[in-house]
Amino acid sequence: LDPQARHGLWDVINFARQRGKTIFLTTHYMEEAERLCDRVAIIDCGKVIGIDQPGKLIESHFKEEAIEFEVDQPLPREALSEIAGTSNVVLENGKVTLYSNSVPVTIGGLLELAKQRGIKLTDLYVRRATLEDVFLKLTGRRIRE
Repeated sequence: LDPQARHGLWDVINFARQRGKTIFLTTHYMEEAERLCDRVAIIDCGKVIGIDQPGKLIESHFKEEAIEFEVDQPLPREALSEIAGTSNVVLENGKVTLYSNSVPVTIGGLLELAKQRGIKLTDLYVRRATLEDVFLKLTGRRIRE
């Protein structure tokens, strides 16, 4: 769907929900599921591997926040993993996501590491974990055939 049609469909779904109707929605867009669904089932290889309210699924799998940024040259996973407060590191096409249980400490360590190695960080921001993070954690990052 194009963006206008998608938002129009979301309005229809929310209208039906407000009237107590049950809607069964299948989607690969975790943002959509997080926004529209009262309950979500994550299915992998035909098996339900997680089911709950979106917020509860996120809380049960992530206490951390995500620090995302891009780098102008590769940073070794080991060096990133050693930054205080970091619980997980995801490297993907020049984009780095650090999951941290202490954002100020982790950002301080990250900035120090970048300074020591002469690496430029761009598009640095902090976000809460999302349903997409949960999906990827439970199913793995690779597409399965």
